[in-house]
Amino acid sequence: MGRYGYAERMLRVSSGVSRLSLAQKTNLWVGVAWFATAKKKVGSSQKLEDPMDGSQPNRDFDHALRLVRAHARARFDETVEVKFHLNVDPRKANQVVRVMTKLPHGTGQKIRVAVFADGQNAVIAREAGAHVVGSNDLADQIKAGVIDFDRCIATPDMMGIVGKVARILGPRQLMPNPKHGTVTTDVRSAVLDAKAGQVNFKVDRNSVLHCHFGKLSFDDKSLKENFSALIDGVIAARPDVVKGLYIKSAAFCSTMGPGIKAELAKLHPSLSKQGN
Repeated sequence: MGRYGYAERMLRVSSGVSRLSLAQKTNLWVGVAWFATAKKKVGSSQKLEDPMDGSQPNRDFDHALRLVRAHARARFDETVEVKFHLNVDPRKANQVVRVMTKLPHGTGQKIRVAVFADGQNAVIAREAGAHVVGSNDLADQIKAGVIDFDRCIATPDMMGIVGKVARILGPRQLMPNPKHGTVTTDVRSAVLDAKAGQVNFKVDRNSVLHCHFGKLSFDDKSLKENFSALIDGVIAARPDVVKGLYIKSAAFCSTMGPGIKAELAKLHPSLSKQGN
């Protein structure tokens, strides 16, 4: 059957495939061949860089980042992520971990900011670069399903209006919160911080803190400085009731890549003293 024999056999046994045009079949064959080639490349990079079978757990940030880059196969600029497994019980209010920190090199994403404000505060928000500013009209827009923003800020006097759309904003983690600095009278600083790379993360019900801190297009130095700011924020957010072990494990990945575990003691000096 030639070079694409397997793909051709799959086409023959699949129902309805006979209706495909020659061009469509050719595209499918090329796709199958590309996938097989990519799979071989991933396998070889695993053997060359790291077996990833648990036999080399002592990775520092630089080593983990090299592996993340080696296993990135998507055709877009993937986000670099880290997942911390925390020794907390999110069902208890005093063990819910929220991290708010500013990444020195931003996230690589264009942040659209919405602000609930009126009068002079609305003017200040627009001058600071807010994407959308309003009060009742903004709430009506959200109720209509138009949510074209990534961060939501409100002045304290607007919280009555914000409350009307709390059930919509809450599940999307867009609800303004004083603990996150998104309910404030200093609208200008809040908008500028949001656009400059301020991030907010909350531990999920499985005690995992999902964070992102840049793009693969960032250089290693920028990603390392962003991660340093991030992990400082995670450690600072440690609940007082958690004694001993706080972070159980950390794993890095790109948007479409596999998880790469790293040794905690090599990520931050204080993590080598956990449980002491």
